[in-house]
Amino acid sequence: MTTVATALRTATTKTGIAALPEVPDPRRTAPKDARALSKLFFEQLATLEEGTHEYQYARNTLIEMNMSLVRYAAGRFRSRGDDMEDIVQVGMIGLIKAIDRFELSREVEFTSFAIPYIVGEIKRFFRDTSWAVHVPRRLQEARVELARATEELRTRLGRAPMVAELAALMNLSEEEVIEARLASNGYHSTSLDAAVNNDSEEGEAALMNFIGVEDPGMELVEDFHALAPLIADLDERDRQIIHLRFVEELTQSQIGERLGCSQMHVSRLLSRTLKRLREGMLAAD
Repeated sequence: MTTVATALRTATTKTGIAALPEVPDPRRTAPKDARALSKLFFEQLATLEEGTHEYQYARNTLIEMNMSLVRYAAGRFRSRGDDMEDIVQVGMIGLIKAIDRFELSREVEFTSFAIPYIVGEIKRFFRDTSWAVHVPRRLQEARVELARATEELRTRLGRAPMVAELAALMNLSEEEVIEARLASNGYHSTSLDAAVNNDSEEGEAALMNFIGVEDPGMELVEDFHALAPLIADLDERDRQIIHLRFVEELTQSQIGERLGCSQMHVSRLLSRTLKRLREGMLAAD
């Protein structure tokens, strides 16, 4: 394994950088050695011109030497059940951001500076991609706060806390607490084809068989589809009366004034037309 002493004794010849040591396998550098070498590389990185081959060598070596930080931070999220390789890849983005923004003048260890960037990037990944249903950022954050408050009150009270108690602890209204609870349902989803236990002799059945409801809107669509040709067969006056009564929502008296006839005559015409349409609908059924 590469040590600091070995690296410092070996000047690079492949890149032509005399001031920087060659690190044969940066990814296998021990964490203790990586800290010492990183300081040296950051010192040189600050003096090199961005975009040059030397600059890229220093930056890439820093990234590879500090990959152990990403694996360490990613290990905190092992229980989430996600692919660890995906988490590590996301954490690498945080590491690169930390390297690009780190300055030795901060007088802080790079490890202490980088870990928050790496963890923050991983948390952002979970926040933006793990929700089965899109939920506003405000409610996502309220869900986390609600979980903490619930656990704190459950420990303190020895029972499940009430909405009013949660609202008082979180400095929110009861409506906002309820909204945060509802938002939590968007974190996980279940397929409508998922099998659920059924007490009947049929055994298991699909979830969709238990949550489906009749949509009255679908029946209206069918009715409109059947009614359209019937209305098209009406004469111009009858179609106009139907339009004035049910689209413009005029009274029979107003329709009579518009057409120049009595309200009684409009009533007879309307009744006759509706009867014709009703019979046509029943015949279609």
